[in-house]
Amino acid sequence: MDHLAELGHRRIVHIDGGREPGSAERRRAYRASMRRLGLQEESRVVPGQHSEAAGVRAGRLLIAERERGTPLPTAVFASNDRCAMGLLMAFARGGVDVPREVSVVGYDDSHLSHLMPVALTTVRQDAGLVAGQAVRFAVERLEDQSLDPREAVIEPKLVVRDTSGAPPME
Repeated sequence: MDHLAELGHRRIVHIDGGREPGSAERRRAYRASMRRLGLQEESRVVPGQHSEAAGVRAGRLLIAERERGTPLPTAVFASNDRCAMGLLMAFARGGVDVPREVSVVGYDDSHLSHLMPVALTTVRQDAGLVAGQAVRFAVERLEDQSLDPREAVIEPKLVVRDTSGAPPME
């Protein structure tokens, strides 16, 4: 969100992941970021899922709204890379130029994110570190069942590629 705001984006939409893992946290983080950036009036969550089909549906919705007079958002933060890929497909079919008209950011830094003709800007989670922490915590609890459950926060990292840029001049 900070990356998009630093580029000048204000109308940033979030396609959420519904009840999929991590979705509630990403939705909360999106809303908190929009408030922190003073953009809560521009805040909008489009229901979705962690799938290409959800991204296509969201893209078609945004394009249909544009055809009825509502401007496109200048950026979209998708629930994950698969959703972002579907969104990119819908935008390509609908004649929306990414990133000139709309920037798109995914989440996960999946193997697909850099294989598309337009490489996806995305948020990378260190899956190895996450798995290592989970295994370590599980082993510790197996060895000492009196231990309380623990959580670890692993900071994600932004990977800037081709789908994010400055918003169009209005």
